[in-house]
Amino acid sequence: MSAKTKPAASKKKKSVSPSLIWFEIPAGDPARAKTFYNGLFGWKIKPLPGMKDYWHIDTAGEDASPDGGLLKRKGPEHRGITSYVNVASVDKSAAKVQKLGGKICVEKTAVPQMGYFVVCSDTEGNTFALWERNEKAE
Repeated sequence: MSAKTKPAASKKKKSVSPSLIWFEIPAGDPARAKTFYNGLFGWKIKPLPGMKDYWHIDTAGEDASPDGGLLKRKGPEHRGITSYVNVASVDKSAAKVQKLGGKICVEKTAVPQMGYFVVCSDTEGNTFALWERNEKAE
């Protein structure tokens, strides 16, 4: 086949693996939580530039293992570690969550120049988040 008759390279969007890519730990006392997780796992926890009351957790794992965030608890009901799952579209995935009986807890929210997230709960009341990488997010 010549270059002219060769099929054009696929212009499909690169597929996104629905894998865990981030987690967040809410804390009433972030300094205490930092001491606890550093002592338990050796995680390095440092302020995330430009974000108030939010710290980056470096788990020092393999490239495929997720890092996370430590944040100031937003209220007494804000409990438990939230896992973020990588998806191609938070809009489509959020619609699917609802179709399957789950609920949307926090509507689509932009993280400027990084992407979008939606916080959901499954049919068992467990909270998780969907994450769509998009550097054009505002």
